[in-house]
Amino acid sequence: MTQIIDSLDEISARYDAMFVDLWGCVHNGRAPYPEAVAALQRYRAKGGIVILLTNAPRHRTSVEAQLADLGVARDCWDSIATSGDSARAAMFRGAVGEKVFFMGADHDLTFFDPLKIVKDPVAISRVPLQQAEGIVCTGPFDVHADPAVLRPELLYAKQEGMKLLCANPDIVVDRGETREWCAGAVARLYTEMGGQSLYFGKPHPPIYDLARRRLAQFGDVPDQSILCIGDGIATDIAGAMGEDLDSLFITGGLAAEETKTRRQPDPAALEAFLGQAQMSPPYAIGLLR
Repeated sequence: MTQIIDSLDEISARYDAMFVDLWGCVHNGRAPYPEAVAALQRYRAKGGIVILLTNAPRHRTSVEAQLADLGVARDCWDSIATSGDSARAAMFRGAVGEKVFFMGADHDLTFFDPLKIVKDPVAISRVPLQQAEGIVCTGPFDVHADPAVLRPELLYAKQEGMKLLCANPDIVVDRGETREWCAGAVARLYTEMGGQSLYFGKPHPPIYDLARRRLAQFGDVPDQSILCIGDGIATDIAGAMGEDLDSLFITGGLAAEETKTRRQPDPAALEAFLGQAQMSPPYAIGLLR
């Protein structure tokens, strides 16, 4: 049975480290959530370690700069693990070939920045779809358009046997009050069409391996002392359960309507939502605080 808590402080002493989602938990894409930042600051002040675990399709240096621009306090986290870094490592090891078609926005072109940790990386070049060996997807070209508009490109790629590297498994995010499509929606469509999609962010294992490596820089923390926090039932919570890690479900994010969350979720609505999703996080709260 999922326990609804009023504050992170109720359970924080049970954990030495936290893997914390960003979008929908710490910020809304436009501004930070002050109560969430304060909660993480209190946790770190007591010796806890915070690893920001995000499906952002960029490297951590880029995400750190974005957090600074949004006004997220630097003292509320210790390190960052991104699906972008995990996917970039795979790309530079040749997961989808050397000549790739890029599907995404110009602001995600940092995805192709050199990566030093890969020994003897392949020489990646961006080419038109008809010349490509595979696809690198950080998101749809238009985040407000139904991903189905990409069917012609995806059909051609499938017929050519291309693999699609998905740098962000999220289906949607909410930027302020506006919902946007993510790379996960494109990869899901490609898979439904019979293509092969490669995933590296939550809920898939590679990003958790990366997060544990980031955490190891601060000491040896066993899995039972790690708490995952996030608002994505199919990413944050499913990923935590797959890794056998405890989780705190933020109901006021993507599932705010389904869980009837105002300040806190409606218990009956939460139970129905989790039952339908077949998920059982140990804890839930309306918003991180």
